[in-house]
This record gives sequence, C-alpha cells and structure tokens, in this order.
Amino acid sequence: MTNQHRIGIILGTRPEAIKLAPVIQVFQNSPDFELQVILTGQHREMVEQVMQLFKLKADWNLEIMQREQSLSDITCRSLQGLEALFQTQELDFVIVQGDTTTAFAATLAAFYQKIPLGHVEAGLRTDDLFNPFPEEANRRLISQLTQLHFAPTTLAVENLQNSGVLGEIHLTGNTVIDALLNVAAKKTVCNIPGLDWHKYRTILATVHRRENWGSPLQNIAESFLQILEQFPDTALLLPLHKNPTVREPLQQLLGSHPRIFLTEPLDYAELVGAIERSHLILTDSGGLQEEAPSLGKPVLVLRDTTERPEAVTAGTAKLVGTQTANIVTAASELLSNPDAYTKMATAINPFGDGHAAERILQIIKNYLQQGTEKQL
Repeated sequence: MTNQHRIGIILGTRPEAIKLAPVIQVFQNSPDFELQVILTGQHREMVEQVMQLFKLKADWNLEIMQREQSLSDITCRSLQGLEALFQTQELDFVIVQGDTTTAFAATLAAFYQKIPLGHVEAGLRTDDLFNPFPEEANRRLISQLTQLHFAPTTLAVENLQNSGVLGEIHLTGNTVIDALLNVAAKKTVCNIPGLDWHKYRTILATVHRRENWGSPLQNIAESFLQILEQFPDTALLLPLHKNPTVREPLQQLLGSHPRIFLTEPLDYAELVGAIERSHLILTDSGGLQEEAPSLGKPVLVLRDTTERPEAVTAGTAKLVGTQTANIVTAASELLSNPDAYTKMATAINPFGDGHAAERILQIIKNYLQQGTEKQL
C-alpha cells in the first residue's frame, strides 16, 4: 500500500461520468494506484445512472446541487468542498475531464493545494470566449494550470501548443470512444413507448446548451416541426434535459405532436441503443459529435461554433447553427439524398480507437515515477 500513488478523479456531470468511467476502471484495476472517486454533485440522477451502468462507486459526494443553481454557486460550493477534501486526502495526482464548471473548480482547488493535475480531453477550442459559455473559458483556464494534457486529436495537440501551455502534451484519443465501444458491445436496446423503430426513420435530438436558451431554442423546435411535416415517414426522439429552462419550452412547443417522443434523459446504455437505431442525429451536445460517427450516424450540430471541428473536417458532422431554415435544409438533404447520407455515415471517426484510458494511466504512472510533481 505504501508504494501506491493516491489518485483523485473528480466529476460532477453525466458527460464527465461517461468519459471518465473507462479511466476510473483502468485505475481501479491497477495495483500501482489507490483511487478516490469524488463527485461534486453538479448533476445528481444523471450521474448516478452512469455510475450504475459501469458499476462504479464514489468515495465522496459533495452534493452541491441546488435548483436553478448559478455558475457562481457551482464554482464556490465545489471549490470549498474540494479544498477540504484535498487537505485531508493527501492526493498525489488529480484528474479532471472536459470543460465543466466542476472541472474548472477542481483544477483551481488542486492548484491551491499544489497537487499536479491531468486534463482529459484537453485542447478543444472554438476561439470564441463566450461560445460555448462558460465551457470555452473553462477549458482555457484549466489548460493554464495543468501538468499533463491528454489531447484527444492532433488538432487538440496543435491548439495546446499554440496556447503556450506549460504542461506536457500527450495525444491519447478520446475516452468517450472507450466508453461507447464498451457499452455497444453489450447490444443495448432502447424501448420508447409508442415509438415504432421499424415504421419511422427516427431522428434523435438533444438540446441543452446555455447559449441556445431562449429564441435559438424556439428556432430549433420550429425546425423539428417543419422536418416532420416535410417527411411523414420520420419521427423525433427528444430526451429532455432536467433543467426547466430547456425542458418547459420544448414541452410547450412540441408536446402535442403525434410523432414527437419527449422522454426523460436516457441512461447511457439506452442512449447508445437509440443512436444505433436512429437514422440521423441533431444535437448541440459535444459528446454525440464524437459518439454517433462511431456507430455510422450523421450528425447535424445545432450550434454556431464547435470545439470539435475535426468531425466537420472528417465529414462525420455538419455545423448547421440554430436558424430554422438552415436546420431544415441540412436535414432535408440527408433525408432525401441517399448519396449525401452515405457519405456522412461512412466517414471515418477521428476521435480515437478505444484505448485512450490505458494510455492515460501509463502516462501518469511514468510522470509520478519520475517525481516531476516535485517541480511544482
């Protein structure tokens, strides 16, 4: 036990849980590490679903979640809770993922305690500080305090190099592909009451981003209605985010349509099953831009910018924005032009091979063995 390195993995949201699950598993299975899994509680039920799916247990839960919590609430409560934990747990290394407020607060807390930190999915950029908000700022701030950057793609590596960051930069692939392939191998299903997957070409949609609240959300909802009107053989599956700012307008605008299926958030296994059975994905999610192409599904990105331009370059995703006409035009092409659909569906996913977590463990092991944390 005395030779084990104490590692803390911090997460607060469902995307973090999904993408860190493979990392948690490889560290749990390694005799070289003693692992502490720490939840902030930024999300509650959605994280618990993922933890159960991957058979993971948290060692600590700060339970910060409050109804209609602000970014300041999440940051302050996470920072204070993590500070207290870090002062007592004597961690040798901390791991965070992505661009959430939990990840930013954990990074700052680790920095204040002079604990070296690794950033999973480092180097994503839109070069617009307020789009997505606050994610673009979060990931840039995290990069400045990180000792080990785990970049998912060569473009992410270049972004980090151009940013002049001080930590080591490593190309690992994206851990979401590790998680996806693990779950897809189990042949999961997604049964939605009333939805006949054989009768309809089903469009899977997700909308939740802060910058899409308000009029962009209304535009997106209107585009869904127009697509369904134009293509009677289609249906729309829309799992609703828990945030009432998102779900209530969508319920009002779309709830009465007979071919629109509004559901609670799908657990990750159900989501993978839904991706596999869907014809097309419309989303403002970052993760789906990475996951859907691995299962051969074209993605239309309901955003004006994306920190994953590799998907656009590879041809697996198309950036369509939030204007109704643009969304309808792009979807109509894929629903009416088999050649355009096949070109996107068969493009090669640029985000990894399913072994990112293993690479991350080895990099951290080497770093700690070299004693470079003493340079902090």
